[in-house]
Amino acid sequence: MDQIALWLDLHHISIGAILATITVVAGASIVIFLLNRLLRHWLIGIGPQLHLAYETVLIATRVLNSTLWVITALLLLDIWGVGIGGLWTLLVSITTVIGVGFLATWTMVSNFTASFFLALWRPFHLGQTVEVIPENLKGRVIDRNLMFTTLREDSGSIIEIPNNLFFQKMFRVIDNSKQSPFELRDETASVSSAGADSRT
Repeated sequence: MDQIALWLDLHHISIGAILATITVVAGASIVIFLLNRLLRHWLIGIGPQLHLAYETVLIATRVLNSTLWVITALLLLDIWGVGIGGLWTLLVSITTVIGVGFLATWTMVSNFTASFFLALWRPFHLGQTVEVIPENLKGRVIDRNLMFTTLREDSGSIIEIPNNLFFQKMFRVIDNSKQSPFELRDETASVSSAGADSRT
């Protein structure tokens, strides 16, 4: 016993910290187990009235589990003298960086996908006027790339609209009397081919 006490003292390990750790882990295990059972019975009881699926009950209990174990881990770190303030700042910083990166990646992917579907379904063409109704944005379509659709307003200003906005908002397409160069080229080609057919 004296050798154990000497080894603990040599490594600066407090017996009080070990006892507190055992107490916290045992108490947390019992509390989490009881709360899980109570929550599961409660959700199963009100499930038919709220039309809850069994998967929802499982997710709710897992979220409660994870939250309580994270709180337990933070208590243990505090018992062992690890500063929670610095750890909390680090976790918030990492979460912020991941969130910003995920948001930027999601925005780019959604714009690429929207560009593909706009090219496939062609709800509007170059040269037509498009009005995004809720935002009151209106202009002639002059270009479209993987990220943005470019509109030119009557005043001459350029508006860059993210492609995914056309799948989130209502928009109105106004046919213009002036045709785009692409439409004029298509019409010229079709007239030429019709003239060649009539000659034959």
